[in-house]
Amino acid sequence: MDMSPKEYVVAQIVGDYAMLRRTDAPSDQMNQVALALLPDGLEVGSCLRWELFAYTLLD
Repeated sequence: MDMSPKEYVVAQIVGDYAMLRRTDAPSDQMNQVALALLPDGLEVGSCLRWELFAYTLLD
């Protein structure tokens, strides 16, 4: 399993889930992640980094 840091952008928010699209390695697939696992202040277009099993909001 690849545990290296990954960067995402929030493509959409659907109910209690955010749909994330990779920006560091473009792909047609999106990851569905529960909002409870993501940082506060998240909105469509926000950039995130996944590292060490945690998401952080990028400026």
